[in-house]
Amino acid sequence: MEQDMIYQICGWLASITMVMGYLPQAIETIRTRNTDGIALPTFLMMAVGGMCFMLQGILHKPDVLWALFITNLITTTCSLIVFCIKLYNDYIKPKSKS
Repeated sequence: MEQDMIYQICGWLASITMVMGYLPQAIETIRTRNTDGIALPTFLMMAVGGMCFMLQGILHKPDVLWALFITNLITTTCSLIVFCIKLYNDYIKPKSKS
């Protein structure tokens, strides 16, 4: 029982710190629309990795790993938002200026 509690605490602590690591970048990018210095492939790979972890959390038997799923739902959403803004800034916006 005690080991299960430690396992759960570690999972939720990891979740909180991961989300707190992603949110500042996503919020800053959404607020300023500045994507200079952000690598497009990085945020694409982060989103794909997050989706895989979400699937792992859902498919875990016998119970869903909610900390894993929720964390990666939030971080994948942040990664996709930053990716889309970066894609717009680098490829769509320059074409519309001409």
